[in-house]
Amino acid sequence: MTFLRSLLFFLVLFIITPPFSLVAIVARMVLPPRMRYRVIGIWTHLVMWSLQYIVGLRHRVIGTENLPRGKAIVLCKHQSAWETLALQVFLPPVAFVFKRELLRIPFFGWGLGCMPMIAIDRGAGKDALAQVEEQGRRLLDLGFWVTVFPEGTRMPPGQTRRYKVGGARLAEVTGVPVVPIAHNAGDFWKRNAFLKHPGVITVSIGPAIDTRGLTAEQINGQAQVWIEGEMRRLFPHHYEAHSLSATA
Repeated sequence: MTFLRSLLFFLVLFIITPPFSLVAIVARMVLPPRMRYRVIGIWTHLVMWSLQYIVGLRHRVIGTENLPRGKAIVLCKHQSAWETLALQVFLPPVAFVFKRELLRIPFFGWGLGCMPMIAIDRGAGKDALAQVEEQGRRLLDLGFWVTVFPEGTRMPPGQTRRYKVGGARLAEVTGVPVVPIAHNAGDFWKRNAFLKHPGVITVSIGPAIDTRGLTAEQINGQAQVWIEGEMRRLFPHHYEAHSLSATA
């Protein structure tokens, strides 16, 4: 049943993505960023609807009272493609920092390139940080929450890596608060996996970090401590399983 649901979900994506890429191209030519975001974002809502009613994959969000008013930068755990969709549903308009290679994907990449986002060359080092800072300032001023996955790539449940400093650096130079987010999407939609499993993803939004007077390293450290601590609190089975596999 999981295979059939996943296949039907894939077919829905196959059908709706090409026409929406054309809509995105037209929207980029005629609409301002916020309105363009809303129009192209209809695709995201259709995909989330399909996940809920075809796959049976739902979510619950805790900690919404922690969302600040005004500008914010989001540092989010990265396990799956799911969070790149879901954050657009329950947060204010978001602008993701993503690797430029995604723009080469037919139809999906073309539509993505029409969204108010920050595409970076991950091998560019300091130039990539400068891109995040320059474009991030502009998007924050336009009313978008800049969203960064500081691990830099999707990590299996129970694992992490050193948090990259790009999002924290933007917070340092702008003084904008950072919102840390933890979740367990990788339990249901694994990296590059065709199968999407039914269930309920839990998303936890942490208290906003006041970044004024902090260095990027301090901001990054606080975000990482909260996110990884929340992951262990909510999903201890991730770490128990990883510990057992490491000692086997």
